[in-house]
Amino acid sequence: MKPIVLAVLAAPLLLAAAPAPGLLPPPENQKLAHDLFRDIIAVHSVHDVGTKGVADILAKSFLDNGFAPEDVKLVPEDKYPNQVNLVVRLHGKGKGKPVMWICHMDVVEAKAEDWTVPPFVLTEKDGYFYGRGTSDMKDQDAAVAASLIRLKKEGFVPDRDIIAAFTADEEVGLEQDGPAFLLRAHRDLVDAGLVINPDGSSGEIVAGKKLDFGIETSQKTYVTYTMTVTNRGGHSSEPRPDNAIYQLSDALVRLSKFQFPFKTNATTRLYFQRRAAFESGQRRADMLALSKGKVDAKAAARLAKDTALNAILHSTCVATMLRAGVQENALPARAEATIQCRIMPDETVGGTKATLEKVAADKAVTVSVPNDVVSGPESPPTPALLHAVETVVHSMWPGKPVIPAMAAGASDSIFTRNAGIPSYGVSGAWEDINDVRAHGRDERRAMDSFYQSIEFTYRLMKELGGG
Repeated sequence: MKPIVLAVLAAPLLLAAAPAPGLLPPPENQKLAHDLFRDIIAVHSVHDVGTKGVADILAKSFLDNGFAPEDVKLVPEDKYPNQVNLVVRLHGKGKGKPVMWICHMDVVEAKAEDWTVPPFVLTEKDGYFYGRGTSDMKDQDAAVAASLIRLKKEGFVPDRDIIAAFTADEEVGLEQDGPAFLLRAHRDLVDAGLVINPDGSSGEIVAGKKLDFGIETSQKTYVTYTMTVTNRGGHSSEPRPDNAIYQLSDALVRLSKFQFPFKTNATTRLYFQRRAAFESGQRRADMLALSKGKVDAKAAARLAKDTALNAILHSTCVATMLRAGVQENALPARAEATIQCRIMPDETVGGTKATLEKVAADKAVTVSVPNDVVSGPESPPTPALLHAVETVVHSMWPGKPVIPAMAAGASDSIFTRNAGIPSYGVSGAWEDINDVRAHGRDERRAMDSFYQSIEFTYRLMKELGGG
């Protein structure tokens, strides 16, 4: 089928591409979300360009739809004027601290020659929206904006304020991360009691079937270490036992055979408890064993044969880069390895460094942390939070299990957790777990998933906002 580049779509066409009635926002709100989606996908909001273009489009839409200028704040950082954040507030009755949605507006780069459709044009093809950011996460930027505007136009007054923070530079390190900047320099704008981060897909699809719905309640801390061996080097014609490459290699081999102890936390125990209901035999028994307070090492070892489960059962450290030597006829004066670690939320950078030094078992091998590290505690999977999400999920997809999860990857939630705000990864989007295209070629979001996520976001805002 020849791709169709989307222009403004009329509501009947949107409805034809969307799911059955009952899971949809009103046609007017669908069109608003679609047009925002189209316009912000067209903005090349990579790190070197910045997020100003996206922020300006979203701000105009809020102002055009009834929000007062004082409630639509464009917030650049002086040092990075093109990395603009946008904070929008729907005022409530003041019966509690605000609930805040955080949504990053930046995307990773995409080269047109690598794609089968233009990456910075919203394109419709075979029931999907294609374009860079369609699943990470301009789809949710549009869904959150359209939902907040819908509440405003309906005259809804929540018990507590609802804030939407559209932020900069999530995809590129810590150089200028939007939530970190806002929490540091404009805490009054984002001082919330609860954060929802819809970065990603909560719904999992396997073989075309909706399987379960996840809530990310914690994530492992991303830490990069460097292992280094240095000495005086020399001429390759006179080799010595203290070869920096050999010494470092020996330490890396020891690391490859080392495993951090298995452990669980409140999130993973509940995860295993709920997942066990869909398993059988030994796998079910092992998951039930790990839902208890004390870790069953034998059960954990069996489950850890599954790479995805292994990643949430303990801290992991793996060598990812090597650098050594300056010339083929010279003994190396330096050999260096990058060790990428994802450590459990309750573990420390210093403690992990000490473990790596012990594993290296060679005083010639030094371990350092070359970059800043931000860590955040687990956000407890409280009954109240789970109930609120389950209420909305079951109102749209009856019977689908809601399962708390710890992410092995990273998101902006780590900054809000570090600031003491419980934060949860929740999105109304569904994705085939065997066809995840975020950051990849021909990134896409199913059209029905996009429109359903708008309705989900609207309902969750009402549920958590109260009133």
